Amino acid sequence: MELRIENLSKTYPNGVQALKQISLTIPQGMFGLLGPNGAGKSTLMRTIATLQEADSGSITLNGIDVLKDKQAVRERLGYLPQDFGLYPRINAETMLDHIAQMKGVGNKAERKDLVENLLNRVNLYKDRKKGLGTYSGGMRQRFGIAQALVGNPSLIIVDEPTAGLDPSERNRFYNLLSEIGENTIVILSTHIVEDVNTLCSNMAIICKGEVLMQGTPKEGLAQVHGKIYQKSIEKSELDQYRENYQVISTKLISGKLSLRIESQTAPENGFEPSPADLEDVYFSFISQKVDPITI
Repeated sequence: MELRIENLSKTYPNGVQALKQISLTIPQGMFGLLGPNGAGKSTLMRTIATLQEADSGSITLNGIDVLKDKQAVRERLGYLPQDFGLYPRINAETMLDHIAQMKGVGNKAERKDLVENLLNRVNLYKDRKKGLGTYSGGMRQRFGIAQALVGNPSLIIVDEPTAGLDPSERNRFYNLLSEIGENTIVILSTHIVEDVNTLCSNMAIICKGEVLMQGTPKEGLAQVHGKIYQKSIEKSELDQYRENYQVISTKLISGKLSLRIESQTAPENGFEPSPADLEDVYFSFISQKVDPITI
């Protein structure tokens, strides 16, 4: 099972080039698409989901031409967009039953079993009679996954799924996505490095419509291994350090800036080597396209 994207480009009428010759090969399992807001992630997800057209390029899903045979793709697709509307007064059980009918599950008994199974899977069965408008953010996201799973899709797209979730809900969502990814292509589009680090066996970093890196998290770490150094400085010194070093991130701690730089050789001036993590990989690539990032 494989999703292949080749030379995909998209420019909006206002002149913004959202995708620039994007090429990715996405295997079965969890795939993290990591990038800042405005990187082009949502444009790419909507194009894969057949919700908008590309200007050029191709997408194939197990031999299906995604850009031409949209109906065939939709029959195999589960999609959880960043913002999705809910009918606040309809309960989860009724809504899932309606979605199952739209997905072609005509037999009432079969739908009942399907809906019950999905609600149990996302831990919402006890809340099945509650109006969707009463759900917390985490419950809404779990319902979103339930509706995406209707029809046993071979491709699931989730766009910024953990934004706004508290730690317990995020952990619950991680476990759910990991289970789903065992037998399905799951594309996780996010700007949260922890999501990719926790869940994904393969990943890509995208910024300003371009793929900057693709591979496994381990391969990404190998590219910055032994090149990350750290030092605490005064905030007033930041501009000076940016002139002399490749600053990839800064973090304010107790009134001082913890500065992380990337260097091929050991710098002097009080820098100490620091073990690289996936956040360093992300900032290393992103800092090539945007101003140094403060987190």
